[in-house]
Amino acid sequence: MIDYKSIFITGGGSGLGRAIARRFSQGGWFVGLGDIDKDGMAGTGASLPDGTWSSHTLDVREPEQWDRALKDFNEACGGRIDAMANNAGVPLGGALADLTTAEIDRTLAINLGGVIYGARAAYPYLKEAAPGSCLVNTCSAAGIYGQAGMSVYCASKFGVRGITESLDIEWAADGIRVTDVMPSFIDTPLLAQASHAHDNRPIRDRVADAGLEFTPVEDVAETFWRAVNGTKLHNPVGKTAHTLARAARWMPDYIRKRSRELADRGLRPMG
Repeated sequence: MIDYKSIFITGGGSGLGRAIARRFSQGGWFVGLGDIDKDGMAGTGASLPDGTWSSHTLDVREPEQWDRALKDFNEACGGRIDAMANNAGVPLGGALADLTTAEIDRTLAINLGGVIYGARAAYPYLKEAAPGSCLVNTCSAAGIYGQAGMSVYCASKFGVRGITESLDIEWAADGIRVTDVMPSFIDTPLLAQASHAHDNRPIRDRVADAGLEFTPVEDVAETFWRAVNGTKLHNPVGKTAHTLARAARWMPDYIRKRSRELADRGLRPMG
């Protein structure tokens, strides 16, 4: 019987996935990295102790790749998967009318479809490791209240929130905990990208223009650690996410008014 825990992390080749891998490795867990970027996974692995990680090429949009990656990781970690972080995702901003069909389809396929396929593939392994096993999904402050210039991205993250809430109920009888983490804008290389194909300004610049904070990636990774080892269903991270969560519950009309004011001033974080 193995005396350590294991977690499989999608998007493990960079950014938040890399930070999550480091945090769980520090906690003594065996870490599985899933990503389409082999070099990125190697870079993450180089920052982890030898013999405490494995890498698995994975496009989260492909169900058969999920089945193969988790089967291989289950063998690599000793036959027990205690947690799975559905973390892989892509950003997309801009007015809906400006987005291409390819951009919309790709975002929904990765951010939403990938989470659904991942949860389904991970279920038998998490059930076998229960009670105490956990599925943790990367949601977002964009899954709390919709914003101008973020319609498709918000739709994908509202979907992740719905999946989390549904599976929290559905899998309770199996002893599997389901939770999510809701960060605002994370300080990772993704912010260097343009928000969509017809815009050449980095997302980072638009976030700064809107006066929103950048949440350190280490803070988000620490919240993943607490989410997997805690009891909360939703776990906001950062000032923006906490403010939205409180206001959405107690002052939804204020959020609507404030969001329209920002949009009128052209301060759409990803627009």
